[in-house]
Amino acid sequence: MTKLSVNVNKIATLRNSRGGNVPNLCKVATDIEAFGAEGITIHPRPDERHIRYQDARDLKNIVTTEFNIEGNPIKKFIDLVLETQPTQVTLVPDAIDAITSNAGWDTVKHKDFLKDVIATFKANNIRTSIFVNADLKMVEGAAETDTDRIELYTESYADAFAEGNKTGVQPFTDAAILAHKLGLGINAGHDLSLENIAYFKEKVPHLLEVSIGHALISESLYLGLENVVNMYLNKLK
Repeated sequence: MTKLSVNVNKIATLRNSRGGNVPNLCKVATDIEAFGAEGITIHPRPDERHIRYQDARDLKNIVTTEFNIEGNPIKKFIDLVLETQPTQVTLVPDAIDAITSNAGWDTVKHKDFLKDVIATFKANNIRTSIFVNADLKMVEGAAETDTDRIELYTESYADAFAEGNKTGVQPFTDAAILAHKLGLGINAGHDLSLENIAYFKEKVPHLLEVSIGHALISESLYLGLENVVNMYLNKLK
C-alpha cells in the first residue's frame, strides 16, 4: 500500500498571511493524522515565508506518523534536520527565491555533495530521499549517493494528464522499475491530485509514498466549503 504524507505548507501560508496562530498548524497536522494520513510533510525555506523553522520543532513533538522534512541542504537546513530528527529528509535543489520546487537534482553533477550530506543524515538514523526527475540517468546517479529513496518529481506527468495524455506516465514507470532494481525506495510528489493520483498509482510500481499539499488543501476547500457555509447559516437562524 502507498502511504499518503500531507504537506501542510499551505496551512502555514494561510496562518502567516494574517498573523497570529489561525489556523493552528499543529492542530491541523494532528487532525490530518486522525483522518487517516500516514505522514506529515513540511518544506521550510530560508525566508520562512510559510513553514517556519520553529514549526519543525513544534511538529516534531506532536506528529505520531512519519515526519518528512524537505528542503535544500544548506547548513541551516541540515542543522534543523539533525535537531528535529524526522523520520525522513527529502533533499530538494530549490533556489532561495523559487516559488515552489521546479526541478530534480542532477545526481551525476552533484553526486559527491549529495553523498556527503546523505552520510551525515544516515549516521543519525534519518531516512534519506532525493528529489529527481523521471530520468534513468538521474536514478542511476541517485543510487550511487547511497540514498535510501528517491522522490519522483511529477509535474510533467500531471501536466500531460490534464491535457488527456496518459502516456506521460511512462517515464515514471520506467524510473520506478529501475530504482527498485537498484535497491531504492520510490516516493513521488508535485501536482498530484484527486484527478490524477489513481492512474499514477496504477502505472507506477513499487510506490511507497506520495507527498501531496497544494492540490489536497485546495480540494479540501472546495469539498468542504458547502458544509461550512451551511453551518454558518444554521448558526444565524
